[in-house]
Amino acid sequence: MKKFVFVLLCLQIAVLKGQDLGVIKGKVIDDRTREGLPFVNVLIVGTQNGSTTNESGEFTIKEAPLGYQQVQASFIGFKTVTSDDYLITKEKVPYILIEMVEDATQLAEVEVKSKLFKKTLESPVSLQSLGVAEIERNPGGNRDVLRVIQSFPGVASNPGFRNDIIIRGGATSENKFYVDGVEVPVINHFQTQGATGGPVGIMNTDLIRKVDFYAGAFPANRGNTLSSIIEFTQKTGNPDRLNVRATLGTSDAGITVDGPLGKNTTYIASVRQSYLQFLFKLIKLPFLPTYNDFQFNIKTKLNATSELSVIGLGAIDDFEINKEVNDGVTDEETFKRNQVILNRVPVNSQWNYTFGVSYKRFGKNATQQLVLSRNEWKNKAVKYFLNDELERPENLLLDYSSKEIENKLRFENTIKKENYSLNLGFNLELAKYTNTTFQKIVNTQNVAERKFSSTVNFVKYGWFGQYSQSLFNKKLGISLGVRFDGVDYNDDMKNIFNQLSPRIATTYNFNNQWSWNSSWAIYKQLPSYTILGYRNENDELVNKRGVKYIESQHLVSGVEFKPNTTSKITLEGFYKKYNDYPFSVRDQISLANLGADFGVVGNEEVVSNSTGRAYGFEVLAQKKSYKGLYGIAAYTFVRSEFKNSFGAYIPSTWDNRHLLTITAGKKLAKNWEIGTKFRLVGGRPYTPYNYDVSAVKTNYDVSNGGILDYARLNESRFGTYTQLDMRVDKTWFLKNFSINLYVDVQNMYASAADSQPFLLPKVDANGNRLSDPNDSSRYLLEEVQSSSGRAIPRIGVIVDF
Repeated sequence: MKKFVFVLLCLQIAVLKGQDLGVIKGKVIDDRTREGLPFVNVLIVGTQNGSTTNESGEFTIKEAPLGYQQVQASFIGFKTVTSDDYLITKEKVPYILIEMVEDATQLAEVEVKSKLFKKTLESPVSLQSLGVAEIERNPGGNRDVLRVIQSFPGVASNPGFRNDIIIRGGATSENKFYVDGVEVPVINHFQTQGATGGPVGIMNTDLIRKVDFYAGAFPANRGNTLSSIIEFTQKTGNPDRLNVRATLGTSDAGITVDGPLGKNTTYIASVRQSYLQFLFKLIKLPFLPTYNDFQFNIKTKLNATSELSVIGLGAIDDFEINKEVNDGVTDEETFKRNQVILNRVPVNSQWNYTFGVSYKRFGKNATQQLVLSRNEWKNKAVKYFLNDELERPENLLLDYSSKEIENKLRFENTIKKENYSLNLGFNLELAKYTNTTFQKIVNTQNVAERKFSSTVNFVKYGWFGQYSQSLFNKKLGISLGVRFDGVDYNDDMKNIFNQLSPRIATTYNFNNQWSWNSSWAIYKQLPSYTILGYRNENDELVNKRGVKYIESQHLVSGVEFKPNTTSKITLEGFYKKYNDYPFSVRDQISLANLGADFGVVGNEEVVSNSTGRAYGFEVLAQKKSYKGLYGIAAYTFVRSEFKNSFGAYIPSTWDNRHLLTITAGKKLAKNWEIGTKFRLVGGRPYTPYNYDVSAVKTNYDVSNGGILDYARLNESRFGTYTQLDMRVDKTWFLKNFSINLYVDVQNMYASAADSQPFLLPKVDANGNRLSDPNDSSRYLLEEVQSSSGRAIPRIGVIVDF
């Protein structure tokens, strides 16, 4: 402890010897001609400190405050632009490229106002943006952007350690992710196949510049999604010098480097490696996860009007069970909980990558973009009864191996005039899915085996267009869009007119503070490869006979009030109608209820006849950083319902009803910062066990747990869950480097989340399972409580040099 205090004192002395000021460099260009703009006023937001661009459009701001800052550019004849957040240290000099858009209304004078909230004609509702500073300092987020998104309205999450994103009552499979315009299908480590959730995000915050989150009003150039689109914009490398960032956290360590590769080329790259397997083994947890990931972005300016960017990211994940976890354990309840997990969890390994190339050509009134990408995902899982170390064939319960490969092309041409824009384009995709499955399965009806090998090739195609225009001196904005999509899987899906996706968005500005916004659309999403590639016992692609694209109709409308440039209050109502959702033939439930756990969703026979609906309203009050104070409060009331096998609407798995999140923070003197986040998640429905069927030995030896009684689908409901997170940061800006030390405590008051109890056979003194004395074909089962709550403290350090 004395040594730690001594180090802190030395750091403080080093800080006092220098001035807390840095330098910002950058360039301001015309977004269409890509030429530098001279004599532009550039100011650091919230200060009077700034500079003016030279004849080439370049600027330098000296004596800039350290930490995350934004700059604002203003010039007669152009819209005032505010940059994203950039980190300034004594050693790190950020280079900021600002693109300005011509605006005839600004010819007389420049109205210098900082526009901190994003809003477009295409997406006037349900659009939120996050900057890098908000992501890094979010309490309880552990620098994971998917956890930070949970602060927004309409976003629910499962209590615990998973990153499931549940948007307005939609399933976790209904989200799509893009990085610099390239679609990334796998966004989480140990991701659930057929959905998108997992425990840890793959995206490294150190490479993220900002995130745009769409819960509705999706642009027409983004298809194949039903509930949300999440767009990541990456940082670009510094064109002048090498920068290095090293991070060390509770769960992983990483390093990020960026800099120039030549006169017109920059790069940024990172690698991370986890050491959770050592930590979990030390604290005696029954599972041992290991993950590694990489990410890079290379950007080059080919000439004055064209640029090329190359992005890549990927991960290698391994999940093993800790067979020695109960060695020396004396607490009976802990022993039993560990045993249940050992009996149920398979050994799992995954690897994936996405590689993409984006070419942009800028003209005076038009921009062309060509995106080529390839992604691949390998998923393997094996499970033996009671973890048979000899791996005897008769004890095999699961042997699953699959691979998804996609090669994609997308072309867009965007024409922009003074009051309107037109985006036209098409996409083409070649995909391959392979699956080899052996699995023993059980439900309330019987025990069965799935055993097949499948290889399916797909050709997907689509066309899209969107026209947007401002009318009546920009009082009214309207956007009309349409998509057509198809795939050569069956006759219904081949016909693009069966997948017609129209959309319309409108906004009306009553004045500079009040506006009314709305959107109506029909969205289509292709069912997962696990559904399309499933084969029955006759080796038939049985789902090929009638499966369809899933449809969701969205209607969103609301009002927006901006009392000043740093605050926003919105009220939105939404209604979503689902059609043609896959429905399980064996279990007689809609697949919309699945995806909240690890494993695979959709590897079975389905029919496309499930219907559902989700509706509710959201209230958002947000304050961007002003004099060091920032906050966001969001409340959502949501109902999510799907029809059961009898045609009656019942709550879906995602029917949380009440969602409340309050996040606030304050930048203090001497580079201290503190933030808190309170989260309330209404209890979601769940399906109770059929205890009689679960106790049958032949059933339990396959399920190793309770068997859900789908005849009582979602009849029960967990209790409401609340959680308080807190984070404290302290930064030292030294001469040649900076150090950020943080403590992030998740679930400070150790709130316990309800969950179904485990079912475990009772054992005798020798560990042998006991039979029911009245029926020797059944085990004598007992309930083992799985609800537990603990505070999770995390400490980390970030070094920039």
